[in-house]
Amino acid sequence: MKRSKSLLVTLAVVPALMLAACGGDDAENNGGAENNGGAENNGGADNNAEMDNDADEADNADDADDANNDGGNAAADEDAPEAPEELTMWVNDEEAQLDAYEEIAQGFEEEHGIEVNITPYSMLEQTEGMSLDGPAGQGPDLFFQPHDRLGDIHLQGLAAELELTEDQQDRLSEYNEEAVTSFSYDGIQYGIPAVVETYALFHNTDLVEEAPETMDELMDVARDLTDGDQYGFLMEATNFYFTYPFLTAEGGYVFAQDDDGVYDPEDIGLNTDGAVAGAETIQSWFEEDLMPTGIDGDIMNGLFTDGDVGMVVTGPWAIPEYEEALGDSLAVSTLPEQDGEPLSSFAGNKGWLVNYYTENEYWATELALYLTNAENSETYFEVAGELPAHTTVEIDDEFMGPIFDQTEFAEPMPNIPEMSQVWDPIGEAMEFISQGDDPQEVLDEAVEQIREQIAISQQ
Repeated sequence: MKRSKSLLVTLAVVPALMLAACGGDDAENNGGAENNGGAENNGGADNNAEMDNDADEADNADDADDANNDGGNAAADEDAPEAPEELTMWVNDEEAQLDAYEEIAQGFEEEHGIEVNITPYSMLEQTEGMSLDGPAGQGPDLFFQPHDRLGDIHLQGLAAELELTEDQQDRLSEYNEEAVTSFSYDGIQYGIPAVVETYALFHNTDLVEEAPETMDELMDVARDLTDGDQYGFLMEATNFYFTYPFLTAEGGYVFAQDDDGVYDPEDIGLNTDGAVAGAETIQSWFEEDLMPTGIDGDIMNGLFTDGDVGMVVTGPWAIPEYEEALGDSLAVSTLPEQDGEPLSSFAGNKGWLVNYYTENEYWATELALYLTNAENSETYFEVAGELPAHTTVEIDDEFMGPIFDQTEFAEPMPNIPEMSQVWDPIGEAMEFISQGDDPQEVLDEAVEQIREQIAISQQ
């Protein structure tokens, strides 16, 4: 693996891309972890087979399962094509992520004899670069993207449909099922998830000793603590990303999905009885003066770090600031249950896509599975601090562990292009609802606006 070589490639490619590329900053996470679940036994299966192929057949089968959990051995695929001399991957240009993947890629090189070239490249600018370099045959074999960009990537024809072997499918079954589905489009798998991200309940143990297990308990604590400039519970209650659990807890939804996870953009469920009930619940928080109107992330964070809020809903990006301010008084838990069911937060996943134009689809897929297997997901978390999509990794961290637990109940943001037309209308609707407007009327108007904007975008 040669990063120095890759940097030279970057210097040659980026000036041309700078003329056309535009993109935003990506939010990065933090944390630490441990586990591998028998990862180091990968080589043992081969050694045992050489020593006694017949007598230890059952043991070898177990070892093979362990190998599969760790990304497996490509040699298990009898029809694997000849290995290329090298593979190239675009890694988001954050130092910790680069360091992690440099370390991980070395193992792939040693196992398969394929040189891995790493090119630092801003994640949010990669699709622009792919649209230029891919058709010209100069793009990478793998590139790294958020799952909710998959619809646009599909429409541009930048990612290859993954033709997974049975062995590869077996390995992928160890990953978060929702995260895997989030990298499919129209029922076709396009990517291998690497990272999962969601939010959870943070609390100040000086004010709230134990996290409430239900929303009823949470609201009781909020009412007891809220007094003047002190609040029991705050969240960005007009931001759809954070209000999603409450709008969907009683049956609301964004777009309907079939059994294969395919979205129907014509079936919008954000003004159903369930969604309206959730909006009424949020409205009641403002009516009871449990939350100030105009609440946003800056206000919430300032009050929480000043010790004036018992509980907030936010994500892992807030941990450094909160820990610095509250020290040992900071605690994190999964979201409370409502009506006996876990609240489903929104999830944002990131993963590896195979370049549509690569001639190395099989081996690029193997590399993606290797980068994200249990052992390497643990390494990536320890170095880069992002939660893995591989479910067998244990996150032994007091803050990130509960957020990882919440990902079990998280639902990915829809990855179809129509989703981009949802955010503003629903955000504006929640603003009006927080100010006392009728939730049913406001959500009806918002859904009609979404439909109109979708129709315009498709002209």
